[in-house]
Amino acid sequence: MIQKLLNLKERLLISYEYIRQSISTHPKMVIWRLKIFNLSPFVGKNIFKILSFTSAILFVYILMYTFYWRAPSPFPENILVTVEKGQSISEIAKIFEEKKVVRSDFWLKTIVIGLGGEKQSVAGDYYFPNSKNVWKVAQMLNKGEFGLIPFRTTIHEGLSSYQISDLLSKQLPSFDSKKFIDTVESEKLEGYLFPDTYFFMQNTKAEDVILMMRETFAREVKRYEEDILKFKKPMQDILIMASILEGEANTLESKRIISGILWKRLRIGMPLQVDAVFKYYNGKHSYTLTSSDLKDDHEYNTYTNKGLPPTPINNPGIDSIRAAITPTPSDYLYFLSDLQGNMYYSKTFDEHKAKKEIYIP
Repeated sequence: MIQKLLNLKERLLISYEYIRQSISTHPKMVIWRLKIFNLSPFVGKNIFKILSFTSAILFVYILMYTFYWRAPSPFPENILVTVEKGQSISEIAKIFEEKKVVRSDFWLKTIVIGLGGEKQSVAGDYYFPNSKNVWKVAQMLNKGEFGLIPFRTTIHEGLSSYQISDLLSKQLPSFDSKKFIDTVESEKLEGYLFPDTYFFMQNTKAEDVILMMRETFAREVKRYEEDILKFKKPMQDILIMASILEGEANTLESKRIISGILWKRLRIGMPLQVDAVFKYYNGKHSYTLTSSDLKDDHEYNTYTNKGLPPTPINNPGIDSIRAAITPTPSDYLYFLSDLQGNMYYSKTFDEHKAKKEIYIP
C-alpha cells in the first residue's frame, strides 16, 4: 500500500513537472513572463513558485471552509441562541455547535479569540433567520450583533388565547405556549388580549406578549370609559357579551342589534342560546352542531344554562366592545345568519322558525 502511494506521488510530480515545463516554454507565457520581469524581476523570476504557493493556500482555504468554516447543512433556520452573562467562550462555542449553528466549536472559539480576545463575546439572544459561516457568527458574537429584526404580525379579532398561542408559537422562538395559556387562565385574561397589529422581536417571550396586548387593551378601552360607566355593567360581563357578538356577527350595526337582543334575553331570564360558545369549547359552529351538542351539560352551553358564560370566549375587537355597551333597542328576540353572513331578525319563535326554513339549508 505504501509503495503504491509512493508510486502515485512520483507520477503526480512527473505530471506536474511536465505541465510546468509545457506552460513555461509556451511562447505566450514567455512573453507574459518577460513583461512581468520588466515590472518586477523578483516576481518574474519566481512566478511559478508564487502561483504554486497561492494555489496551495487557496486549496487549504477551500478545504477548511468545506469541512469546518461553512454553515452546517441543513441549517436550523429561524433559530435563537442565548448567550448568558458570564459564560466562557468555550461554553458559548459548545452551545453554538450543539445547536448546529457552526460545524466546529474549536474554530468558533479560535476565531472569536483572534478577533477580539476570549472575553469579547457579548451576552444576549442571537437570532439566525438563515445560515451563516463561522466567521460571521464569530463577528456577531464579538460585536454583539444579535440579528434581531422586528417583524409584523396581526392578531385578528375573535381569536381565543389558544389560537393566539398557536399562531405565535410558530413565529417566536422564545415563546412558551404553555406559560402563555397558564398565565391567561390563572389571571383570567381571556378577552383582555387586544387584537391588533404588533411588532415583535424574535426573542419576545410569552409574558412580554401578554403585557403588550393588555397595555393595548387598556389604551383602546380608555377612550370609551365614560360610556362603560354609564352602561353600569361589570367590565367582565361586557367583555363576555362582546366576545359573543364577535363570534355571531360581522358588522357594527348587526352586532348592536344582536347586543340588544341578548341583553333583553338576560333581562327576561331567557337562555342566550348562541352557537358561538361551542367553537370555544368543542370547536364546532352553527352548521356542524348536533342535537346532542345542544343538550351537553357544559358550563359554556348557553342552551342548557341561563346567563352569561363564565368567561369571554375569545378576544373581541373594539367594535364588538362598543356594540356591547351601545345595544340597539328593538322588538326582536331572535336572529339567525345564512351561509353568506346575512342577518335575519324575528319577533316571535314561529317567525324565527319560518325564516330558518327559508334561509338555512
